Amino acid sequence: MSLAPAGLAILLGLVGLVFGADRFVMGASSLARRMGVSPLLVGMFIVGLGTSAPEMLVSATAALDGSGGLAIGNAVGSNITNVGLVLGAAALIRPLTLEPDIVRRELPVILGITAVVGLLLYDLELSVFDGLVLVGMLILFLLRAFVTGRAAKRKDAEAATQPEVATVPEKATVPEKATVSDELEPKGAEILSYQRATMWLLIGLVLLMAASQAVVWGASEIASALGVSDLVIGLTVVAMGTSLPELAASVASALKGEHAMAMGNVLGSNAFNMLAVLPFPAILDPGPVGRELLVRDYGAMAGLSVLLFLFAISRRGRNELTRIEGGVLILAYLSYVTVVVLSAMGIISI
Repeated sequence: MSLAPAGLAILLGLVGLVFGADRFVMGASSLARRMGVSPLLVGMFIVGLGTSAPEMLVSATAALDGSGGLAIGNAVGSNITNVGLVLGAAALIRPLTLEPDIVRRELPVILGITAVVGLLLYDLELSVFDGLVLVGMLILFLLRAFVTGRAAKRKDAEAATQPEVATVPEKATVPEKATVSDELEPKGAEILSYQRATMWLLIGLVLLMAASQAVVWGASEIASALGVSDLVIGLTVVAMGTSLPELAASVASALKGEHAMAMGNVLGSNAFNMLAVLPFPAILDPGPVGRELLVRDYGAMAGLSVLLFLFAISRRGRNELTRIEGGVLILAYLSYVTVVVLSAMGIISI
């Protein structure tokens, strides 16, 4: 069997990911500033939901085909890839500044969701009831986002209407009052109109989804031709492929100085993977899960989430994810992939 079509699909998919990510981040960033919404919220809920679409499509298809294990592995493996590879790569390119809201509110929420998923998997079964619990948590998560966004917008509006108290010296130039969005805006960033921003957001999202599917198909074909098992493909190739939109969007955000959007993309995507992707196999193809999924895969996902939180609170004065910490996350991810491959080959057992 010729592997040329698979190789061409991977090459074209990678090109599409790079271009699509750039357009997607540009559109999302412009919309955030036009609407006066924090880039963190845009990253978590618009970009995060958009880049989680491939995981949703893959998991829904797998669950309908009776491959619930592949669907679960895709969701868990994507979260591992998001923290270990995506955030690690973004931090290696440029250290990521961590906003106080990320440390105080968003990371603890992600840890809480991860803990609940662990409790649901503890009996080594994913049932319809578990899926409904996750859907209920998804609704609460979205409501919280709506309330938080409205509160932040109201706070900005109140701050903008407050009169200046300080006395301005004669002949002094009075600077315009900066908003939260202005402070977070990278120098030289182009702010598009609503129509152009929405257009590029949608075009970028379509490109990301199509390109990620091309890469997943090509990589899966090559892996199958080389005799790699379905389990390894699901946990590594498919999980990595469906996380390529997050990788492309986060790296593009880091290069543009959109640190909050890069972090929000990963945190939001991980939340949606647990709350919007896992319900597909739970409701459409409920049944037992393997012990290795709980011990090895969920353990790696929870461990990386805790490690990220520890990095975030390790320095009070300078909240950022450094290049060294990004390298540690990548090494942890590569170690996990190595364990999965060695387990599949029967060299080690979990």
